[in-house]
Amino acid sequence: MPAGVLAVSLLVTGCAQGGHATAPRAAAAEAVRQTSVPAPVRSASTAPSELPGLGPGTLAEVPSTARQVVVVTGEGKDSSDATVVLHERTASGWQAGREWPAHNALKGWTSHHTAGDLHSPIGVFSLTDAGGLLPDPGTRLPYDHSGGFAIVGTGFEGESLSGSFDYVVAIDYNRKPGTSPRDWTRPLGAGRGGGIWFHVDHGGPTHACISLKKADMRALLRALDPARHPVVVMGDAASLAR
Repeated sequence: MPAGVLAVSLLVTGCAQGGHATAPRAAAAEAVRQTSVPAPVRSASTAPSELPGLGPGTLAEVPSTARQVVVVTGEGKDSSDATVVLHERTASGWQAGREWPAHNALKGWTSHHTAGDLHSPIGVFSLTDAGGLLPDPGTRLPYDHSGGFAIVGTGFEGESLSGSFDYVVAIDYNRKPGTSPRDWTRPLGAGRGGGIWFHVDHGGPTHACISLKKADMRALLRALDPARHPVVVMGDAASLAR
């Protein structure tokens, strides 16, 4: 963890810590930052039979049972900017939802994530559990509503981290599915990192997580359905195309 970070609740190991202490942004600026701009939804008649942007190697890792796939596409291997699209399998193919802007880790992407390397892991991971500092917004995933998601401090660009964990969805990288996002179990060992989540965007790069605007996090939480076996496919565009 970078020097100067204020203490975060001991129960939280998510990736949003970093930087120096500062006061939260003004409410008006926060409202602007969290505004979601809808994008057109592709009609079912044009839904592709395969997930767009994914090459044969990546597609082979997507479970056949998955009927919801969240694709996180990084702008570049070393970029902290990404886009997120939720795809739903229909009778005519994969239906793409709105495109959401997102942030990933400060140093981009890696196929071999280790603790503190400031990269987001490339791969396909299940999405089984959610939680947050705020009450359940209406998700069908198990939701841990807890004060343990409180966070203070600032990010890599001096932005306030307050509210980053208002809503989270655990990404099942090096964690035990079926537990709270705050669970510390690390099947691959602590050296391979963990606590990687979707969470509310704080306006800058993360340690390893994927961050979305608050309204988009609520939309994601409400859309995810464990009966449809949701997974996330995440990485830079070139890696996902392999």
